[in-house]
Amino acid sequence: MTGNRQTSWAFADAYVAEDEALRWARDRAREAGLRSVTPGTGAALGLLAATVDAKAVAEIGTGCGVSGIHLLHGMRPDGVLTTVDPEPEHQQFARQAFRAAGFASNRARFIPGRALDVLPRLADAGYDLVFCDGDRLELLDYLAESLRLLRTGGLVVFEGVFAAGRTVDSGPQPTEVIRIRELLRAVRESQDLVPSLLPVGDGLLCAVKR
Repeated sequence: MTGNRQTSWAFADAYVAEDEALRWARDRAREAGLRSVTPGTGAALGLLAATVDAKAVAEIGTGCGVSGIHLLHGMRPDGVLTTVDPEPEHQQFARQAFRAAGFASNRARFIPGRALDVLPRLADAGYDLVFCDGDRLELLDYLAESLRLLRTGGLVVFEGVFAAGRTVDSGPQPTEVIRIRELLRAVRESQDLVPSLLPVGDGLLCAVKR
């Protein structure tokens, strides 16, 4: 990548400024050893939520609330974010971050647990957007559940699909990278989806359900 392109990418990633609540959530995630979406990825999530006028969003991987705040900023004022994470203590940080960002408690539903145990209990065609930032070994299962959860015209979004460049590296790769490649192929070849791969953050795979 050329220097100019790197500079442009950095500029784009920092284009939308983050507020104190987001910075607080980032700090908590860093202390917990968690990876948060970049500011540019967060801005894209907010844009996508606004584009589909999202009232119901499902998030796989709460973390400490960084991505959730961005999604809520893009959602309708009466929208509800359903966010799933196996670590309840991380969700407590996210609750605090959402409150600090000015969101009422009824704007988010926190469900602790493994995503593949929780998602089957959510309503068919009940969601406008599903954001997946969970276990990379379960990506194809998340895709299948997302197709069931989404209404026609809804969006499924996967974060981190570049895997720090390993996805396109020709050398031997761990299983999680192989799963990302399988996901990319499945989304691209699906007759039920209109896909796009956005080069923001560590790669954002988006697809609209036909």
